[in-house]
Amino acid sequence: MSTSSSAASKIVVYLVLIVCALPVVFPLYYAFIGGIMTPSDLASYPPKLLPTAIDVGNYASALDTIPLARQYLNSAIQTGIVTICQLLSSVLAAYAFAFLRMWAKTAMFALFMVTLMVPWEAIILPNYLLISDLGLTKGPLTYLGLTLPFLAHAFGTFLLRQSFLQFPIEVRDAAVMDGCGHLRFLWRILLPLSKPAIAAVGVYVFMTTWNQYFWPLILGNDDQYKTLQIGVSMLNDAESSSPTLILAGVTLALLPTLVLVIFGQRFIIRGLTAGAVK
Repeated sequence: MSTSSSAASKIVVYLVLIVCALPVVFPLYYAFIGGIMTPSDLASYPPKLLPTAIDVGNYASALDTIPLARQYLNSAIQTGIVTICQLLSSVLAAYAFAFLRMWAKTAMFALFMVTLMVPWEAIILPNYLLISDLGLTKGPLTYLGLTLPFLAHAFGTFLLRQSFLQFPIEVRDAAVMDGCGHLRFLWRILLPLSKPAIAAVGVYVFMTTWNQYFWPLILGNDDQYKTLQIGVSMLNDAESSSPTLILAGVTLALLPTLVLVIFGQRFIIRGLTAGAVK
């Protein structure tokens, strides 16, 4: 009796999870299916959930209509620089707030966290004026303009600090007494034990940077340095644009983040819950 009731409860749980997942999964599914549909299939009523004919030419047309390959590279360069620099700055700052004995460390950390309360929209104009005055909106220097305001962020520092606080301070003190310096302790001991939290921060930074739209939009005066998100919006304005073409471009833009979430999901969950039991 208990076995049958347990199986029934599991079935109910799975059904509820499927219903909750549908609003998230179905738009992704339809974006992919729409990208390989013919325009007549996509415009049919009622909407078709499966294409009558597969047209992979939409992806080739999207790549030919605008320089999506170049924009892919631009997004990869921007995302790579921001992710690496944020991880580096977050690790060092989190280590300082977790282990170093400093005057007014708690107050400094609280002041550091206050920056999370400042909306990006409030500082986007000063940032743009500064980047423009520095001449970082033209030519290859555009990459520096795209990345400079995002090289450090308080969220990654907060998450890694919470993870570092799980490490016994006695072990840190013992390592120091044995002649282990800060960098050696960080590189040889702390970082290998904090891989889930570091991976979670890396995935978060990658996704938020890859999906940036407004900052690359106002900074990208040169078409050669526009990012992929801007390119997808340009498909809507192209003369040969069609809904299937736009959905193909959207699918291409979503592909890296989808792959990252699918394969990095366990790191995200473990990393975000690392400091929950402190």
